[in-house]
Amino acid sequence: MKIFRFRHLLAIAAMWSCAHLAAAQDAPVTHPPRPLPDEKNWRFGVALGYGERTNPLIQSDDIPVVVDLDIAWFGERWFFDNFDLGFELFDRPSFTTNIVARVNSDRAFFGKTNTKYINFSYLAGGEIGPAVDPGSGSLVEQPVKFKPPKRDYAVEAGFEMLMDGEWGMAALRAFHDISGTHHGYELSADYGFRWVRGRWSIAPSVGVTYKSAALSDYYWGVHVDEATFLLPAYEAEGGFGWEAGLRTSYYLTKSIRLAVSANYERLQHSVAMSPLVEDKEVLGYFAGMAWQF
Repeated sequence: MKIFRFRHLLAIAAMWSCAHLAAAQDAPVTHPPRPLPDEKNWRFGVALGYGERTNPLIQSDDIPVVVDLDIAWFGERWFFDNFDLGFELFDRPSFTTNIVARVNSDRAFFGKTNTKYINFSYLAGGEIGPAVDPGSGSLVEQPVKFKPPKRDYAVEAGFEMLMDGEWGMAALRAFHDISGTHHGYELSADYGFRWVRGRWSIAPSVGVTYKSAALSDYYWGVHVDEATFLLPAYEAEGGFGWEAGLRTSYYLTKSIRLAVSANYERLQHSVAMSPLVEDKEVLGYFAGMAWQF
């Protein structure tokens, strides 16, 4: 049912936006010249509506999205952008290179887990008896606690290069754990393009990410000290995942718009095969009204 809602929302958003874009007037509107406004150091926005991000973990809840905040501050070289702290190294007309510190996003899934207790038994000789743990050989006579293991947040630091032009927007990023949590690294590349016609805008995007074995195994592997006959030990390997997204907006005023977005993420193969993972993809959507102050 979740996939049904996502696919239909994505198709509706795309067709709805493209139809209005095709019908919009292309003739430029001339206005008398105005003085350029003072550059703002702060950016603050809020979107109210409803959305959801599916949780691929076993025994877990999806993540609802009702309020989406956009908070940023830009100094001469330092900046804060939605919990990413950065320092600008180079600023050229066609690209910008920054040093950035951030919090790893994989941990977010482990904050919505549930505990389940399961009874195990077997039928032999017409009687029901307790099951046997194949690892220890002991009888399982009490309900077994079934819950994904805990994982910690990781602080990562690295470089990002942001590029834009008439051809679109692209980003290259490389991050490594500096908190000693997973000791791994992540590399990513993203590309997007934004069409604007009148009050309408539509922005598709695609991206690919490589996560190292150390990062993947810390979050998505089942470590030896966590393994049970319900969750066998599993070592996740490094690999590539990819995602695609679509955002569309209709501007009611300069600062208020109606917004619809949808996103599909495909987990890398080794992560998708983990006993901790129930779904091989992460689906997300949001629809609401956004204000930019």
